[in-house]
Amino acid sequence: MADEPIKGPASYFPSIEKKYGRPIGEWQALVRKNLPAKHMELVAMLKNDHGMGHGHANAVVAHVLAADKS
Repeated sequence: MADEPIKGPASYFPSIEKKYGRPIGEWQALVRKNLPAKHMELVAMLKNDHGMGHGHANAVVAHVLAADKS
């Protein structure tokens, strides 16, 4: 149903866009540009190079990797 709340990593996307001032598509493209790398390497890149918090970085990376897997 359309009224169901968003679950999983995507539930972080509105706050990521608001806090870091870039659309989620840009963050996803940045992660994809750094593939192939391990999950935690990508999280560390977002944290160290872009000042993203751990939970937000993990959500972006997890979503990209899951989407690319299917």
